[in-house]
Amino acid sequence: MMNSLIIVFVLTMIIHTAETLSYSVRFAGVKMNKIAVALSLTGIIVLVSRTSNLIQAPLTAKFVDYAKIDPTFDVLKYFRFILLASSVGTLIAIALFPTFVNLFGRIITKLEVAGSIPKLISSVTIGQLKNTKHYFRKPTFRISQFRYLDVPKRFILLNVLVTAFYTVGVLSSLYAAHVIPSLSTTASQSSGIINGVATIILTIFIDPQLGLITDKAMHEPTMRDQLGKVYTLLMVSRFFGTLLAQVVIVPASYVISIVVTWI
Repeated sequence: MMNSLIIVFVLTMIIHTAETLSYSVRFAGVKMNKIAVALSLTGIIVLVSRTSNLIQAPLTAKFVDYAKIDPTFDVLKYFRFILLASSVGTLIAIALFPTFVNLFGRIITKLEVAGSIPKLISSVTIGQLKNTKHYFRKPTFRISQFRYLDVPKRFILLNVLVTAFYTVGVLSSLYAAHVIPSLSTTASQSSGIINGVATIILTIFIDPQLGLITDKAMHEPTMRDQLGKVYTLLMVSRFFGTLLAQVVIVPASYVISIVVTWI
C-alpha cells in the first residue's frame, strides 16, 4: 500500500499546485490587459488537475477497500498524509508564483500569434524551452506588504473555509464509507454534501469579490502590483485552508454518514 500512497501523495500535490497557480494566469492577464485570453489558458490547468484526479480518486478509494480486509489498517492516518500533500502542493505554487506569472505572460503573447492551443504547443522549440530559465524569479514574502491591502478579513476567512471543504470533500466521503460499511457505496458518492457548501460560499461571497478586485486592477494601473499581493494573500489563505482540512475531515465524514443514514 505504500507505493499507492506515494502515488496518491504526488498526484494530490500536483492537483493543488496546478489549481493554486491559476492565480498566476489571472495576474499575467491583468498585467498585459488580456484577461480574456488568460482565462482561456486556465483550461490547461484544469486539464492537468482533472487528469491527475482521474488517477488519484480510484487509488484513494483502494485504501477503504483494503481496510475491509485488514481491520488494523489505519485509513485516517493515510488520509491525513494525503491532506499533507495538498499543503505541500500549495506551498510549491506560492514559491513558483512569480516565475509562472512571467511564463504565462510569455505564453499569452505566443497564443495571440499562434491563434490556438494546439498550434501554440506545436510551435514550441527546444531552444524556447531552454530559455525558460530566464523567467525564474525568487519569491519575496514580507508580512508588511499585506498591511495596507484593502481586502476584507471575512473574504480571507471564507477562502480558508472553502479551501478546507474542497480539500476534504472526496476524502471525507471515503472515510464515511469506512465508518458505515453497510452504506459504503452511497457514502463514497456523497462528497457533494460537503463540496456543495463550499460551492455556495464560493459562488455567493468569494467569486464576485475577487471579480471586483480584478476589474479594479484592470482599470487602474496603479492597482496591478497590489493585485499580485492580493493573489499571494489568497494563496496563503488556501494553504491555511489545507491545514484546516486536517481538522475538518472527521466531522465532515460524520455529517455525511448521518445524511446518508437518513436518505
